[in-house]
Amino acid sequence: MAAVQPSMEMQKQGPPANDSNSPARDDGGRSAEEKAAIDNWLPINASRNAKWWYSAFHNVTAMVGAGVLGLPYAMSELGWGAGVTIMVLSWIITLYTLWQMVEMHEMVPGKRFDRYHELGQHAFGERLGLWIVVPQQLVVEVGVNIVYMVTGGTSLKKFHDTVCESCKQLKLTYFIMIFASVHFVLSQLPNFNSISGVSLAAAVMSLSYSTIAWGASVDKGKVADVDYGLRATTTPGKVFGFLGALGTVAFAYAGHNVVLEIQATIPSTPEKPSKKPMWKGVVVAYIVVALCYFPVTFVGFWAFGKTVDSDILVTLSRPKWLIALANMMVVIHVIGSYQIYAMPVFDMMETVLVKKLRFPPGLMLRLIARTVYVAFTMFIAITFPFFDGLLSFFGGFAFAPTTYFLPCIMWLAIYKPKRFSLSWFANWICIVLGVLLMVLSPIGGLRQIILRAKTYHFYQ
Repeated sequence: MAAVQPSMEMQKQGPPANDSNSPARDDGGRSAEEKAAIDNWLPINASRNAKWWYSAFHNVTAMVGAGVLGLPYAMSELGWGAGVTIMVLSWIITLYTLWQMVEMHEMVPGKRFDRYHELGQHAFGERLGLWIVVPQQLVVEVGVNIVYMVTGGTSLKKFHDTVCESCKQLKLTYFIMIFASVHFVLSQLPNFNSISGVSLAAAVMSLSYSTIAWGASVDKGKVADVDYGLRATTTPGKVFGFLGALGTVAFAYAGHNVVLEIQATIPSTPEKPSKKPMWKGVVVAYIVVALCYFPVTFVGFWAFGKTVDSDILVTLSRPKWLIALANMMVVIHVIGSYQIYAMPVFDMMETVLVKKLRFPPGLMLRLIARTVYVAFTMFIAITFPFFDGLLSFFGGFAFAPTTYFLPCIMWLAIYKPKRFSLSWFANWICIVLGVLLMVLSPIGGLRQIILRAKTYHFYQ
């Protein structure tokens, strides 16, 4: 794990010293040229020529995904009042914390924090920052990849069952394996810019299937005797449902975990820092997020009330061709989303393998390491395909820290705003709300997973 930690001295400009402990020789005796070549080979550093619109569709692909389809279900656990409040508040808070991260990317003149953990090291210290950020970021990114394996397989199965009702029913396991087979190939694309086409297609698909979801709900109209009460009937059920819904909402706002890695692909000079085009892309992305999230959430709950399924496309069964199309769009989108979240993991893996274990960088290393990772996420997804429970659990346990309050803690640690100033209050409000979200929401998600596991047969 220590190999992931980039030495702060390594990134400074200037010739290497002759001392054996100098930055030129602090990586197992490699020369400065060798280390520079390795850094340029790693996925995050490999390309810095992206345009602002790259950041827009990368952020849309990272943000909008499996979560949007579960938001109407979350509303059925929250109700109108709490649901609308939490949705709008989450949008505002996460936009604010995303702005903070974009601003902090180049806060030190002549230096860029290309990875989330590098920013954490600057805020909390070399070792502490590494251990605060890396475990959380890994849980988020690996967790998202597992959930997207489940989502991709489930949507493929739904597509198959919709277009061919008379065909033999196949196990969900097979569809997850089919979905994973795409990633065994795409995971060999070396860096963010190389997956730009995949990411753009995914961003377009997210807006398209979201529009289909709320448009079909409007066309269907309210179901007879629609009930907007809470889904659960018992007090414990209502409490756990509310907590699980908080995690589902948190999962929907997840782009922070890759925002610095995306910004790292944009060129930067003192006259034209990367934060300007990056922020333009973020604003466009958040407008698209609002156009996807709010109509799907509110219209879906308006149409079906508490009878809505954990995936609204399951609730919408007509017209068949449109629902089949929407499910295929989901598949295409989560293909792109998987790659966006996997790229920082690939970067960490390859950093450890090359810098610490001293494997030679190259195609064979990339092929083996990334194939093993895709196979691992596929296996876990096949073993635990609990879509709604996974959303809630990972949303609260992992996304709340990295999205809602860790950027605020870093901001306070680095900029030290005056006590009781507007910035001080805003950050502490986000921290308190984020900590509550982190503590409470995994409880609901874990309960859903346990309840499903009681009746689930493994590898069905």
